[in-house]
Amino acid sequence: MRSGSSFVDYEPVTPSRRAPSRETRDAAAGFAFITEAPAKEDSTETTATTASPSESKPKKEAKPERWIFRRGHAISYAGLFLFTVVLYFRPYELFTALRSLTSLAFWLGVFTLAAFLPSQLATEGNLTARPREVNLLLLFCLAALLSIPLAISPGEAWGTFTEFLRPVMIFIVMINVVRTEWRLKGIFFLTLLVSVVLSVGAISDYRMARFIVEGYRVAGIIGNLFGNPNDMALHLVTVIPIAVALSFTTRNLLFKIFYAVCALLMVVGCMLTFSRAGFLGLVCAGGVIAWKIGRKNRLAVVVLTVICLATVIAFAPAGYTSRLDSIVDHSRDAVGSAGARTNLLYRSIRVAIANPVFGVGMGNFHIVSIAELVSHNAYTQVAAEMGVAAMVVYIMFIISPFKALRVIESETFEDRKASRFYYLAVGLQASLAAYMVCSFFASVAYQWYVYYLVGYSVCLRRIYKAEKRAREERAVKAEDEGHVEVVKERTQGFLEQDTLRGQLKA
Repeated sequence: MRSGSSFVDYEPVTPSRRAPSRETRDAAAGFAFITEAPAKEDSTETTATTASPSESKPKKEAKPERWIFRRGHAISYAGLFLFTVVLYFRPYELFTALRSLTSLAFWLGVFTLAAFLPSQLATEGNLTARPREVNLLLLFCLAALLSIPLAISPGEAWGTFTEFLRPVMIFIVMINVVRTEWRLKGIFFLTLLVSVVLSVGAISDYRMARFIVEGYRVAGIIGNLFGNPNDMALHLVTVIPIAVALSFTTRNLLFKIFYAVCALLMVVGCMLTFSRAGFLGLVCAGGVIAWKIGRKNRLAVVVLTVICLATVIAFAPAGYTSRLDSIVDHSRDAVGSAGARTNLLYRSIRVAIANPVFGVGMGNFHIVSIAELVSHNAYTQVAAEMGVAAMVVYIMFIISPFKALRVIESETFEDRKASRFYYLAVGLQASLAAYMVCSFFASVAYQWYVYYLVGYSVCLRRIYKAEKRAREERAVKAEDEGHVEVVKERTQGFLEQDTLRGQLKA
């Protein structure tokens, strides 16, 4: 089909006294008007005159994101949703009647995979999509497998690997089945809900002076992922940016207030854990959000950030500032954990240097550690247990989503007030940055936290690309329909002219 200028610039030849041609009658019936010069010759001529030989070569286009328009994975998503509910809330710990269902998460995972595999093969014809993050995660799994035969305790390394396969499988399921914005927000809602429950529980424990850890720190009311106050703080600081982003994406005042209250509760809950890593992650996340959202008024953003930080410290619980002082002055640490963590960091670095290829085996660092302790650093944890190359892959896996999220941010910046993607892209960048800071002080490389965060980022990117392509296709279709209408109008004019001339001749 010719461009719009070809139809506008077309001038018919001097009208013939004969009856209308067949091409004209066809055009009047709704077919495209056929001009004298073929379109192929036009494109060849244009290429020859405007493009250099190197530019004339066809470029390989990226594979279009058309997967989102295909139906399927409803049951797989339901399984993923229920699995996440059990993973986060652990109902068998909260309710006595469910104590016998401790393996519920495992069977829900099996059900989800059983529903996912045939649905994926039928819908897409493959086992999984292969964005860069999936390839990096598969490389990470390969490094874990290679570390097992040479591990100090191969049996323990194998057990750690089989446990690690669970977040890997759920990550792959997530990036394939979360193919709409509503599905992604459904997982966000679960994450916000468990975070609010944890925060309210922390506030309640603090008011009742139920200090489970070190005599002055609260722990999560839900065990496993959140039983340790540092792990709970890590989770909360990675969810706070998502709550802030969701508050910007909605125009409903009630929802804005709801998300703002959720974020405020999580900030308080994080502070009540007295986690130094959580505080550093909170500052990092807040800095990223403030810098990106307030990019047109940096000075005001800096002033507002300082005011917010001063307010948080002013209303902090008793002893919180002394806890923060111990970050730089270890003598202020009442229990001496800061000095112990420093010694563990040095020890894990020495072990990584002594075993740079395959490490000492996945989950084996505690054997060569100080007093059977873990490294308390996700990066040196991977380097010591799986080798330096595995640590590089792990870091690449975390930072890989940043580039795509920044692209979404830049493409939607001008239309950010109406775009749902801009603020979510900024929020997820802040969440990943907060995780990178907090995980420097926790051995969480094989835990669920980062795999859900990266999964959110991949899903948002694919949903954005699919919607962007759909908009472009609708625009092209509308333009083509407009061109056809122009042709019909011109053709109708030619027919009327021929008819008038025929009547005048008669």
